[in-house]
Amino acid sequence: MAGLTGAILGIPQGVAFAILAGLPPEYGLYAAMIPPALSALFGSSFQMVAGPTNAVAILLFASLTHLAPAGSPDYIRLVLTVTLLTGVFELVMGLARLGALVNFISHTVIIGFSAGAAILIAASQIKSFFGIPIPAEASFVETLRELAIQVDRINPWVTATGVFTVLFGVAARKYFPRIPFMISATVAGSLFAWALDFYLGREVTGIKTVGALPAQLPPFSLPGLSLDTIRTVAPTALATTILATLAISISRSLGISNIAGAFFSAFPSAGSFNRSGANYEAGARTPLANVYASLFLVAMVLIVAPLAAYLPLASVAGILFLIAYGLIDIKRMKSVIRTSRSESAVMFVTLGAALFLGLQTAIYAGVLLSLMLFLNQAARPGIRDVKPDFRGGSLHFDADTSLPDCPQMKMLRVNGSIFFGAVEHVEEAFHRVDRENPQQKHLLIAASGINIVDISGAEALTREAARRRKMGGGLHFYFMKDAVRQMLDKGGYLKTIGEENIFSQKTNAIASIYSRLDSEICRRCTVRIFPQCQPSLPNGEPRSN
Repeated sequence: MAGLTGAILGIPQGVAFAILAGLPPEYGLYAAMIPPALSALFGSSFQMVAGPTNAVAILLFASLTHLAPAGSPDYIRLVLTVTLLTGVFELVMGLARLGALVNFISHTVIIGFSAGAAILIAASQIKSFFGIPIPAEASFVETLRELAIQVDRINPWVTATGVFTVLFGVAARKYFPRIPFMISATVAGSLFAWALDFYLGREVTGIKTVGALPAQLPPFSLPGLSLDTIRTVAPTALATTILATLAISISRSLGISNIAGAFFSAFPSAGSFNRSGANYEAGARTPLANVYASLFLVAMVLIVAPLAAYLPLASVAGILFLIAYGLIDIKRMKSVIRTSRSESAVMFVTLGAALFLGLQTAIYAGVLLSLMLFLNQAARPGIRDVKPDFRGGSLHFDADTSLPDCPQMKMLRVNGSIFFGAVEHVEEAFHRVDRENPQQKHLLIAASGINIVDISGAEALTREAARRRKMGGGLHFYFMKDAVRQMLDKGGYLKTIGEENIFSQKTNAIASIYSRLDSEICRRCTVRIFPQCQPSLPNGEPRSN
Protein backbone atom coordinates (compact mmCIF):
# COMPACT_ATOMS: atom_id res chain seq x y z
CA MET A 1 0.00 0.00 0.00
CA ALA A 2 2.89 2.36 0.72
CA GLY A 3 4.32 1.60 -2.71
CA LEU A 4 0.95 2.28 -4.34
CA THR A 5 0.68 5.61 -2.53
CA GLY A 6 4.20 6.55 -3.63
CA ALA A 7 3.41 5.67 -7.24
CA ILE A 8 0.22 7.76 -7.27
CA LEU A 9 2.10 10.72 -5.79
CA GLY A 10 4.96 10.25 -8.24
CA ILE A 11 2.84 11.05 -11.30
CA PRO A 12 1.87 14.69 -10.60
CA GLN A 13 5.15 15.33 -8.82
CA GLY A 14 7.27 13.92 -11.64
CA VAL A 15 5.37 15.88 -14.29
CA ALA A 16 5.60 19.12 -12.30
CA PHE A 17 9.30 18.81 -11.57
CA ALA A 18 10.17 17.86 -15.14
CA ILE A 19 8.39 20.99 -16.40
CA LEU A 20 10.25 22.96 -13.73
CA ALA A 21 13.55 21.52 -14.99
CA GLY A 22 12.76 22.51 -18.58
CA LEU A 23 12.33 18.90 -19.68
CA PRO A 24 9.47 17.10 -21.41
CA PRO A 25 7.00 15.92 -18.70
CA GLU A 26 7.69 12.23 -19.20
CA TYR A 27 11.29 12.68 -18.03
CA GLY A 28 10.00 13.38 -14.53
CA LEU A 29 8.24 10.02 -14.57
CA TYR A 30 11.40 8.30 -15.78
CA ALA A 31 13.31 9.88 -12.89
CA ALA A 32 10.69 8.49 -10.49
CA MET A 33 11.03 4.91 -11.79
CA ILE A 34 14.63 3.68 -11.96
CA PRO A 35 16.52 5.82 -9.36
CA PRO A 36 14.17 5.21 -6.39
CA ALA A 37 14.29 1.45 -6.87
CA LEU A 38 18.09 1.33 -7.13
CA SER A 39 18.55 3.73 -4.23
CA ALA A 40 16.29 1.54 -2.10
CA LEU A 41 18.16 -1.65 -3.01
CA PHE A 42 21.63 -0.23 -2.33
CA GLY A 43 20.82 2.28 0.42
CA SER A 44 20.57 1.96 4.18
CA SER A 45 17.53 4.12 4.90
CA PHE A 46 14.22 2.31 5.40
CA GLN A 47 11.95 5.22 4.50
CA MET A 48 14.01 7.70 2.45
CA VAL A 49 12.70 7.99 -1.10
CA ALA A 50 14.97 9.21 -3.87
CA GLY A 51 13.66 10.79 -7.03
CA PRO A 52 13.01 14.13 -8.72
CA THR A 53 12.99 17.15 -6.40
CA ASN A 54 12.02 20.77 -6.88
CA ALA A 55 15.39 22.22 -5.82
CA VAL A 56 17.39 20.05 -8.21
CA ALA A 57 14.92 20.76 -11.01
CA ILE A 58 15.16 24.53 -10.67
CA LEU A 59 18.96 24.28 -10.33
CA LEU A 60 19.16 22.41 -13.64
CA PHE A 61 16.90 24.91 -15.37
CA ALA A 62 18.79 27.92 -14.03
CA SER A 63 22.21 26.46 -14.83
CA LEU A 64 21.69 24.90 -18.26
CA THR A 65 19.14 26.96 -20.18
CA HIS A 66 21.84 29.42 -21.29
CA LEU A 67 23.68 26.51 -22.91
CA ALA A 68 20.78 25.06 -24.93
CA PRO A 69 17.03 25.72 -25.36
CA ALA A 70 14.94 24.03 -22.66
CA GLY A 71 13.45 20.74 -23.85
CA SER A 72 15.69 20.49 -26.90
CA PRO A 73 17.73 17.32 -27.61
CA ASP A 74 20.93 19.20 -26.77
CA TYR A 75 19.44 20.35 -23.47
CA ILE A 76 18.30 16.83 -22.59
CA ARG A 77 21.80 15.51 -23.36
CA LEU A 78 23.33 18.11 -21.02
CA VAL A 79 20.90 17.12 -18.26
CA LEU A 80 21.77 13.45 -18.68
CA THR A 81 25.47 14.30 -18.47
CA VAL A 82 24.81 16.18 -15.23
CA THR A 83 22.96 13.10 -13.95
CA LEU A 84 25.94 10.86 -14.75
CA LEU A 85 28.53 13.20 -13.22
CA THR A 86 26.37 13.74 -10.15
CA GLY A 87 26.20 9.99 -9.67
CA VAL A 88 29.96 9.66 -10.06
CA PHE A 89 30.62 12.47 -7.57
CA GLU A 90 28.18 10.97 -5.07
CA LEU A 91 29.65 7.49 -5.44
CA VAL A 92 33.18 8.81 -4.90
CA MET A 93 32.05 10.77 -1.86
CA GLY A 94 30.37 7.69 -0.44
CA LEU A 95 33.30 5.35 -1.02
CA ALA A 96 35.77 7.91 0.34
CA ARG A 97 33.48 8.65 3.28
CA LEU A 98 33.41 12.34 2.43
CA GLY A 99 29.72 12.79 3.13
CA ALA A 100 30.60 14.61 6.35
CA LEU A 101 31.78 17.52 4.16
CA VAL A 102 28.11 18.33 3.64
CA ASN A 103 28.08 19.33 7.32
CA PHE A 104 29.97 22.46 6.27
CA ILE A 105 26.79 23.67 4.60
CA SER A 106 25.22 25.52 7.48
CA HIS A 107 21.49 25.35 8.09
CA THR A 108 21.34 29.08 7.43
CA VAL A 109 22.61 28.49 3.89
CA ILE A 110 19.87 25.91 3.38
CA ILE A 111 17.22 28.35 4.65
CA GLY A 112 18.40 31.09 2.28
CA PHE A 113 18.84 28.69 -0.63
CA SER A 114 15.38 27.16 -0.12
CA ALA A 115 13.76 30.60 -0.01
CA GLY A 116 15.60 31.66 -3.15
CA ALA A 117 14.70 28.42 -4.92
CA ALA A 118 11.06 28.85 -3.88
CA ILE A 119 10.88 32.36 -5.33
CA LEU A 120 12.52 31.19 -8.55
CA ILE A 121 10.11 28.26 -8.77
CA ALA A 122 7.15 30.62 -8.43
CA ALA A 123 8.67 33.07 -10.93
CA SER A 124 9.26 30.31 -13.49
CA GLN A 125 5.56 29.40 -13.38
CA ILE A 126 4.16 32.93 -13.76
CA LYS A 127 3.71 32.48 -17.51
CA SER A 128 1.71 29.26 -17.06
CA PHE A 129 -0.31 30.61 -14.13
CA PHE A 130 -1.38 33.81 -15.88
CA GLY A 131 -1.29 32.57 -19.46
CA ILE A 132 1.13 35.21 -20.78
CA PRO A 133 4.13 34.60 -23.06
CA ILE A 134 7.46 34.89 -21.25
CA PRO A 135 10.72 33.49 -22.69
CA ALA A 136 11.85 30.35 -20.91
CA GLU A 137 15.35 31.76 -20.46
CA ALA A 138 14.10 34.98 -18.80
CA SER A 139 15.80 35.85 -15.53
CA PHE A 140 13.97 36.57 -12.30
CA VAL A 141 14.03 40.32 -12.90
CA GLU A 142 13.05 39.94 -16.55
CA THR A 143 10.13 37.71 -15.58
CA LEU A 144 8.79 40.33 -13.17
CA ARG A 145 9.22 43.03 -15.80
CA GLU A 146 7.37 40.96 -18.40
CA LEU A 147 4.53 40.37 -15.93
CA ALA A 148 4.23 44.10 -15.29
CA ILE A 149 4.30 44.91 -19.01
CA GLN A 150 1.75 42.24 -19.96
CA VAL A 151 -0.63 42.62 -17.03
CA ASP A 152 -3.40 43.57 -19.46
CA ARG A 153 -2.87 40.30 -21.37
CA ILE A 154 -3.51 38.00 -18.40
CA ASN A 155 -5.91 35.20 -19.34
CA PRO A 156 -8.66 35.16 -16.68
CA TRP A 157 -9.69 31.54 -17.39
CA VAL A 158 -6.13 30.25 -17.13
CA THR A 159 -5.60 32.26 -13.96
CA ALA A 160 -8.90 31.01 -12.53
CA THR A 161 -7.74 27.43 -13.09
CA GLY A 162 -4.47 28.10 -11.30
CA VAL A 163 -6.19 29.91 -8.42
CA PHE A 164 -8.76 27.12 -8.05
CA THR A 165 -5.94 24.54 -7.93
CA VAL A 166 -4.13 26.52 -5.23
CA LEU A 167 -7.26 27.03 -3.11
CA PHE A 168 -8.26 23.38 -3.42
CA GLY A 169 -4.73 22.30 -2.50
CA VAL A 170 -4.76 24.51 0.60
CA ALA A 171 -8.17 23.15 1.62
CA ALA A 172 -7.09 19.57 0.96
CA ARG A 173 -4.04 20.03 3.17
CA LYS A 174 -6.24 21.25 6.00
CA TYR A 175 -9.25 18.97 5.76
CA PHE A 176 -7.82 15.82 4.08
CA PRO A 177 -4.23 15.65 5.38
CA ARG A 178 -3.92 11.91 4.76
CA ILE A 179 -4.34 12.41 1.00
CA PRO A 180 -1.31 14.04 -0.67
CA PHE A 181 -2.50 17.49 -1.72
CA MET A 182 -0.71 17.23 -5.06
CA ILE A 183 -2.98 14.38 -6.11
CA SER A 184 -6.27 15.96 -5.03
CA ALA A 185 -5.30 19.41 -6.37
CA THR A 186 -4.24 17.93 -9.71
CA VAL A 187 -7.53 16.09 -10.14
CA ALA A 188 -9.60 19.10 -8.99
CA GLY A 189 -7.75 21.53 -11.24
CA SER A 190 -8.13 19.23 -14.25
CA LEU A 191 -11.87 18.86 -13.64
CA PHE A 192 -12.25 22.62 -13.22
CA ALA A 193 -10.46 23.29 -16.50
CA TRP A 194 -12.49 20.59 -18.26
CA ALA A 195 -15.70 22.24 -17.05
CA LEU A 196 -14.58 25.65 -18.34
CA ASP A 197 -13.66 24.17 -21.71
CA PHE A 198 -16.96 22.29 -21.87
CA TYR A 199 -19.17 25.33 -21.22
CA LEU A 200 -17.09 28.06 -22.88
CA GLY A 201 -15.01 26.22 -25.45
CA ARG A 202 -11.23 25.81 -25.48
CA GLU A 203 -10.88 28.54 -28.09
CA VAL A 204 -12.37 30.96 -25.53
CA THR A 205 -10.59 29.76 -22.41
CA GLY A 206 -7.21 29.21 -24.04
CA ILE A 207 -6.27 26.71 -21.32
CA LYS A 208 -3.19 24.77 -22.38
CA THR A 209 -2.52 21.28 -21.08
CA VAL A 210 0.56 19.14 -20.58
CA GLY A 211 -0.44 16.88 -23.44
CA ALA A 212 -0.60 13.12 -23.67
CA LEU A 213 2.55 11.42 -22.43
CA PRO A 214 4.15 8.46 -24.20
CA ALA A 215 2.96 5.22 -22.59
CA GLN A 216 6.36 3.55 -22.53
CA LEU A 217 9.13 2.41 -20.24
CA PRO A 218 12.15 4.69 -19.75
CA PRO A 219 14.01 4.60 -23.07
CA PHE A 220 17.74 3.95 -23.16
CA SER A 221 19.67 7.20 -23.34
CA LEU A 222 23.29 8.22 -23.81
CA PRO A 223 24.62 11.28 -22.00
CA GLY A 224 27.15 13.54 -23.68
CA LEU A 225 30.59 12.19 -22.85
CA SER A 226 32.83 14.60 -24.74
CA LEU A 227 35.44 16.43 -22.69
CA ASP A 228 33.93 19.79 -23.63
CA THR A 229 30.48 18.73 -22.42
CA ILE A 230 31.84 17.28 -19.19
CA ARG A 231 33.92 20.40 -18.54
CA THR A 232 30.91 22.62 -19.21
CA VAL A 233 28.44 20.88 -16.91
CA ALA A 234 30.85 19.75 -14.17
CA PRO A 235 30.17 22.82 -11.96
CA THR A 236 26.44 22.20 -12.22
CA ALA A 237 26.96 18.53 -11.36
CA LEU A 238 29.05 19.48 -8.33
CA ALA A 239 26.36 21.90 -7.13
CA THR A 240 23.72 19.22 -7.68
CA THR A 241 25.82 16.75 -5.69
CA ILE A 242 26.12 19.17 -2.79
CA LEU A 243 22.39 19.76 -2.89
CA ALA A 244 21.41 16.13 -3.30
CA THR A 245 23.81 14.39 -0.93
CA LEU A 246 22.24 14.86 2.48
CA ALA A 247 24.24 12.26 4.41
CA ILE A 248 26.94 9.63 3.90
CA SER A 249 24.37 6.89 4.47
CA ILE A 250 22.65 7.67 1.19
CA SER A 251 25.42 9.16 -0.97
CA ARG A 252 26.63 5.82 -2.34
CA SER A 253 23.12 4.62 -3.14
CA LEU A 254 22.28 7.96 -4.78
CA GLY A 255 25.45 7.69 -6.81
CA ILE A 256 24.51 4.26 -8.13
CA SER A 257 20.95 5.33 -8.88
CA ASN A 258 22.03 8.48 -10.73
CA ILE A 259 24.69 6.69 -12.78
CA ALA A 260 22.08 4.15 -13.90
CA GLY A 261 19.44 6.86 -14.32
CA ALA A 262 21.64 8.74 -16.79
CA PHE A 263 21.26 5.82 -19.21
CA PHE A 264 17.49 5.58 -18.69
CA SER A 265 16.45 9.17 -19.42
CA ALA A 266 16.34 10.36 -15.78
CA PHE A 267 17.47 13.71 -14.48
CA PRO A 268 19.40 13.79 -11.15
CA SER A 269 17.56 12.32 -8.19
CA ALA A 270 17.91 13.31 -4.56
CA GLY A 271 16.28 12.52 -1.25
CA SER A 272 12.68 13.73 -1.48
CA PHE A 273 11.36 14.77 1.93
CA ASN A 274 7.70 15.09 0.95
CA ARG A 275 7.68 11.69 -0.76
CA SER A 276 9.65 10.18 2.15
CA GLY A 277 7.12 11.59 4.61
CA ALA A 278 4.23 10.23 2.55
CA ASN A 279 6.02 6.90 2.31
CA TYR A 280 6.35 6.67 6.09
CA GLU A 281 2.77 7.77 6.76
CA ALA A 282 1.51 5.20 4.27
CA GLY A 283 3.06 2.43 6.36
CA ALA A 284 6.43 1.78 4.70
CA ARG A 285 8.71 -0.26 6.95
CA THR A 286 11.41 -1.44 4.54
CA PRO A 287 13.04 -0.11 1.34
CA LEU A 288 10.94 -2.62 -0.60
CA ALA A 289 8.12 -0.04 -0.57
CA ASN A 290 10.21 2.09 -2.97
CA VAL A 291 10.68 -0.87 -5.29
CA TYR A 292 6.93 -1.49 -5.33
CA ALA A 293 6.35 2.22 -5.98
CA SER A 294 8.55 2.05 -9.07
CA LEU A 295 6.80 -1.06 -10.35
CA PHE A 296 3.34 0.42 -9.76
CA LEU A 297 4.44 3.65 -11.45
CA VAL A 298 5.53 1.73 -14.54
CA ALA A 299 2.09 0.08 -14.74
CA MET A 300 0.29 3.36 -14.16
CA VAL A 301 2.26 5.23 -16.81
CA LEU A 302 1.38 2.58 -19.35
CA ILE A 303 -2.30 3.01 -18.47
CA VAL A 304 -2.87 6.65 -17.52
CA ALA A 305 -0.19 8.47 -19.55
CA PRO A 306 -2.76 9.61 -22.15
CA LEU A 307 -4.78 11.30 -19.37
CA ALA A 308 -2.05 13.94 -19.04
CA ALA A 309 -3.73 15.52 -22.06
CA TYR A 310 -6.31 16.86 -19.56
CA LEU A 311 -3.78 18.23 -17.04
CA PRO A 312 -3.71 22.05 -17.34
CA LEU A 313 -0.35 23.79 -17.20
CA ALA A 314 -2.01 26.33 -14.90
CA SER A 315 -2.76 23.54 -12.41
CA VAL A 316 0.84 22.40 -12.55
CA ALA A 317 1.86 26.01 -11.88
CA GLY A 318 -0.55 26.20 -8.94
CA ILE A 319 0.89 23.02 -7.43
CA LEU A 320 4.41 24.39 -7.81
CA PHE A 321 3.27 27.63 -6.14
CA LEU A 322 2.14 25.57 -3.13
CA ILE A 323 5.43 23.67 -3.10
CA ALA A 324 7.35 26.95 -3.33
CA TYR A 325 5.41 28.43 -0.43
CA GLY A 326 6.26 25.39 1.68
CA LEU A 327 9.98 25.90 0.99
CA ILE A 328 10.04 29.38 2.57
CA ASP A 329 10.55 28.86 6.30
CA ILE A 330 9.42 32.27 7.51
CA LYS A 331 9.49 31.26 11.18
CA ARG A 332 13.13 30.22 11.07
CA MET A 333 14.10 33.21 8.96
CA LYS A 334 12.69 35.51 11.64
CA SER A 335 14.52 33.52 14.30
CA VAL A 336 17.84 33.88 12.44
CA ILE A 337 17.31 37.63 12.04
CA ARG A 338 16.64 38.01 15.77
CA THR A 339 19.50 35.77 16.85
CA SER A 340 22.60 36.51 14.78
CA ARG A 341 23.72 39.27 12.43
CA SER A 342 26.40 37.09 10.84
CA GLU A 343 24.01 34.21 10.21
CA SER A 344 21.47 36.68 8.83
CA ALA A 345 24.13 37.92 6.41
CA VAL A 346 24.78 34.36 5.24
CA MET A 347 21.06 33.76 4.76
CA PHE A 348 20.41 36.94 2.78
CA VAL A 349 23.58 36.61 0.68
CA THR A 350 22.51 33.09 -0.28
CA LEU A 351 18.98 34.27 -1.01
CA GLY A 352 20.17 37.23 -3.08
CA ALA A 353 22.68 35.13 -5.00
CA ALA A 354 19.95 32.60 -5.80
CA LEU A 355 17.67 35.30 -7.23
CA PHE A 356 20.20 37.35 -9.18
CA LEU A 357 23.22 35.10 -9.80
CA GLY A 358 21.69 31.63 -9.98
CA LEU A 359 21.22 28.72 -7.60
CA GLN A 360 24.58 27.21 -8.47
CA THR A 361 26.34 30.41 -7.43
CA ALA A 362 24.10 30.67 -4.37
CA ILE A 363 25.31 27.35 -2.98
CA TYR A 364 28.97 28.29 -3.42
CA ALA A 365 28.44 31.83 -2.11
CA GLY A 366 26.57 30.65 0.98
CA VAL A 367 29.08 27.93 1.80
CA LEU A 368 32.06 30.24 1.22
CA LEU A 369 30.65 33.05 3.34
CA SER A 370 29.64 30.73 6.19
CA LEU A 371 33.13 29.18 6.19
CA MET A 372 34.73 32.64 6.18
CA LEU A 373 32.61 33.69 9.15
CA PHE A 374 33.41 30.44 10.94
CA LEU A 375 37.14 30.86 10.37
CA ASN A 376 36.96 34.47 11.50
CA GLN A 377 35.24 33.35 14.68
CA ALA A 378 37.66 30.46 15.20
CA ALA A 379 40.57 32.85 14.65
CA ARG A 380 39.38 34.89 17.65
CA PRO A 381 39.12 32.39 20.53
CA GLY A 382 37.52 33.73 23.67
CA ILE A 383 40.11 35.11 26.11
CA ARG A 384 38.77 36.28 29.48
CA ASP A 385 40.26 37.54 32.71
CA VAL A 386 39.71 35.00 35.49
CA LYS A 387 40.48 34.79 39.18
CA PRO A 388 40.93 31.79 41.49
CA ASP A 389 37.90 30.34 43.21
CA PHE A 390 38.48 27.82 46.00
CA ARG A 391 34.85 26.98 46.70
CA GLY A 392 34.26 23.30 47.42
CA GLY A 393 37.86 22.78 48.49
CA SER A 394 39.25 22.61 44.93
CA LEU A 395 40.72 25.20 42.59
CA HIS A 396 38.59 26.74 39.87
CA PHE A 397 38.96 29.87 37.78
CA ASP A 398 35.96 32.16 37.46
CA ALA A 399 35.43 35.39 35.54
CA ASP A 400 32.84 36.69 38.02
CA THR A 401 34.62 36.62 41.39
CA SER A 402 34.90 40.45 41.64
CA LEU A 403 38.50 40.00 42.82
CA PRO A 404 41.24 42.42 41.70
CA ASP A 405 44.29 41.36 39.69
CA CYS A 406 47.38 39.99 41.34
CA PRO A 407 50.11 42.62 40.69
CA GLN A 408 52.58 39.96 39.54
CA MET A 409 50.46 37.30 37.83
CA LYS A 410 47.78 37.59 35.17
CA MET A 411 45.27 34.77 34.85
CA LEU A 412 43.45 34.21 31.56
CA ARG A 413 41.04 31.56 30.30
CA VAL A 414 41.38 30.64 26.59
CA ASN A 415 38.30 29.06 25.04
CA GLY A 416 39.06 27.82 21.54
CA SER A 417 41.83 26.32 19.49
CA ILE A 418 45.23 27.96 19.11
CA PHE A 419 45.94 27.34 15.43
CA PHE A 420 47.66 29.30 12.68
CA GLY A 421 44.65 31.55 12.13
CA ALA A 422 44.33 32.41 15.83
CA VAL A 423 48.01 32.99 16.66
CA GLU A 424 47.93 36.74 16.05
CA HIS A 425 44.84 37.21 18.23
CA VAL A 426 46.30 35.12 21.08
CA GLU A 427 49.70 36.81 20.97
CA GLU A 428 48.05 40.23 21.01
CA ALA A 429 46.20 39.24 24.19
CA PHE A 430 49.49 38.09 25.78
CA HIS A 431 51.28 41.34 24.90
CA ARG A 432 48.36 43.42 26.14
CA VAL A 433 49.10 42.09 29.63
CA ASP A 434 52.56 43.71 29.49
CA ARG A 435 51.21 47.02 28.25
CA GLU A 436 48.58 47.25 30.97
CA ASN A 437 50.81 46.10 33.85
CA PRO A 438 54.54 45.43 33.18
CA GLN A 439 54.92 43.85 36.64
CA GLN A 440 52.66 40.93 35.66
CA LYS A 441 55.56 38.83 34.41
CA HIS A 442 53.82 35.56 35.21
CA LEU A 443 50.90 34.46 33.03
CA LEU A 444 48.68 31.56 34.05
CA ILE A 445 46.40 30.09 31.36
CA ALA A 446 43.30 28.17 32.40
CA ALA A 447 43.63 25.73 29.49
CA SER A 448 40.64 23.40 29.83
CA GLY A 449 38.93 25.19 26.91
CA ILE A 450 41.85 24.72 24.49
CA ASN A 451 40.93 21.80 22.24
CA ILE A 452 43.63 21.94 19.57
CA VAL A 453 47.09 23.46 19.26
CA ASP A 454 48.77 23.17 15.86
CA ILE A 455 52.45 23.77 15.04
CA SER A 456 51.97 27.51 14.58
CA GLY A 457 50.14 27.69 17.90
CA ALA A 458 52.80 25.61 19.66
CA GLU A 459 55.55 27.87 18.31
CA ALA A 460 53.63 30.92 19.55
CA LEU A 461 53.36 29.40 23.03
CA THR A 462 57.07 28.59 23.15
CA ARG A 463 57.90 32.15 22.07
CA GLU A 464 55.72 33.52 24.84
CA ALA A 465 57.25 31.13 27.38
CA ALA A 466 60.78 32.16 26.39
CA ARG A 467 59.86 35.85 26.43
CA ARG A 468 58.36 35.68 29.91
CA ARG A 469 61.27 33.66 31.25
CA LYS A 470 63.60 36.37 29.94
CA MET A 471 61.43 38.97 31.77
CA GLY A 472 61.90 37.02 34.98
CA GLY A 473 58.49 35.38 34.97
CA GLY A 474 56.92 32.41 33.26
CA LEU A 475 54.07 31.03 31.19
CA HIS A 476 51.99 28.49 33.13
CA PHE A 477 49.08 26.20 32.18
CA TYR A 478 46.41 24.74 34.43
CA PHE A 479 44.28 21.75 33.43
CA MET A 480 45.71 21.26 29.92
CA LYS A 481 43.97 18.54 27.91
CA ASP A 482 45.94 15.36 27.26
CA ALA A 483 45.81 15.67 23.48
CA VAL A 484 47.26 19.20 23.61
CA ARG A 485 50.01 18.16 26.03
CA GLN A 486 50.92 15.14 23.89
CA MET A 487 51.24 17.35 20.83
CA LEU A 488 53.53 19.78 22.66
CA ASP A 489 55.57 16.88 24.02
CA LYS A 490 56.01 15.10 20.67
CA GLY A 491 57.09 18.31 18.97
CA GLY A 492 59.65 19.15 21.65
CA TYR A 493 57.83 22.36 22.56
CA LEU A 494 57.28 21.25 26.14
CA LYS A 495 61.00 21.54 26.84
CA THR A 496 60.90 25.27 26.17
CA ILE A 497 57.65 25.81 28.05
CA GLY A 498 58.87 23.67 30.93
CA GLU A 499 57.28 20.59 32.47
CA GLU A 500 57.21 22.39 35.81
CA ASN A 501 54.82 24.98 34.31
CA ILE A 502 52.13 22.46 33.36
CA PHE A 503 49.74 21.85 36.24
CA SER A 504 47.12 19.12 36.30
CA GLN A 505 43.67 19.57 37.74
CA LYS A 506 44.67 17.76 40.92
CA THR A 507 47.62 20.02 41.70
CA ASN A 508 47.57 23.42 43.40
CA ALA A 509 48.94 25.62 40.62
CA ILE A 510 48.59 28.80 42.71
CA ALA A 511 50.72 27.43 45.54
CA SER A 512 53.50 26.39 43.16
CA ILE A 513 53.59 29.67 41.24
CA TYR A 514 53.32 31.80 44.39
CA SER A 515 56.72 30.64 45.55
CA ARG A 516 58.24 32.09 42.35
CA LEU A 517 56.86 35.60 42.81
CA ASP A 518 58.90 38.62 43.94
CA SER A 519 58.69 38.80 47.73
CA GLU A 520 59.41 42.54 47.86
CA ILE A 521 56.42 43.32 45.63
CA CYS A 522 54.29 40.97 47.73
CA ARG A 523 55.47 42.70 50.90
CA ARG A 524 53.90 45.99 49.75
CA CYS A 525 50.83 44.35 48.14
CA THR A 526 47.44 44.83 49.75
CA VAL A 527 45.45 42.77 47.23
CA ARG A 528 46.33 39.31 48.59
CA ILE A 529 43.77 37.33 46.57
CA PHE A 530 45.49 33.96 47.13
CA PRO A 531 45.24 31.96 50.38
CA GLN A 532 49.05 31.73 50.35
CA CYS A 533 49.32 35.52 50.50
CA GLN A 534 48.04 35.78 54.08
CA PRO A 535 50.50 33.84 56.29
CA SER A 536 53.81 34.40 54.49
CA LEU A 537 55.73 35.93 51.61
CA PRO A 538 56.87 33.84 48.62
CA ASN A 539 60.32 33.37 50.20
CA GLY A 540 58.70 31.82 53.29
CA GLU A 541 59.12 34.86 55.52
CA PRO A 542 56.09 35.31 57.82
CA ARG A 543 54.06 38.42 57.24
CA SER A 544 54.23 41.06 59.92
CA ASN A 545 50.78 42.48 59.14
